Amino acid sequence: MFHIPKFWERFFYVMTFVTQGSSYLNPRAYAILHRMHHAYSDTEKDPHSPHFFPNLFAMMWQTKSMYADFVTKSVAPAPEFSGNYPEWKRFDKFFDLWLLRILWGVLYTCFYFQFMPNFWFLLLLPVHYLMGPIHGAIVNWCGHKYGYRNFDNRDKSKNTLVVDFLMMGELYQNNHHKFPNRINFAFRWFELDPTYPLTRILKLFRIIHPRPALAS
Repeated sequence: MFHIPKFWERFFYVMTFVTQGSSYLNPRAYAILHRMHHAYSDTEKDPHSPHFFPNLFAMMWQTKSMYADFVTKSVAPAPEFSGNYPEWKRFDKFFDLWLLRILWGVLYTCFYFQFMPNFWFLLLLPVHYLMGPIHGAIVNWCGHKYGYRNFDNRDKSKNTLVVDFLMMGELYQNNHHKFPNRINFAFRWFELDPTYPLTRILKLFRIIHPRPALAS
């Protein structure tokens, strides 16, 4: 979608870890899975199609297993899915440690006990611990089962408009599978991609440089 200078690539690499915390995802492994998902969308080779798993948990467990294989490099991706992704080997080796994930969980728990207005808020802690997988589960399950279609992509991708604003545009799965490199996931007049204005700001400050044909 865009090019980014090395300084800002490293900056956002670190910020990804800071904001994802206990559910930090390795960018290389994530990129490989995402490319596979687009290439094999809703087929048996798709890492996370809801149409080949009996339930949401089974789909995410399979995704987790494949993700772990790519993180540890015990399985090599197909050549067409390799390369052209950010990689910071020393950073990932350290920040993917389970000890750090546990420390993040302890930090979240301390924060809740310090600031929660009542004990009911503790019910949100598991969501906070696993925000990354939960987000992925919603996008990949709902985005390929519920909603409407603008395009026939020869898969089952859909736009789940009702809850899309919670996913910052990622539930425009049907649009995204039609135009996978387009920055603006919205397409029709009533659709709004909340992330798109942010990319315009990043472009204004020359933090990212969108490819001209994909800027809108």
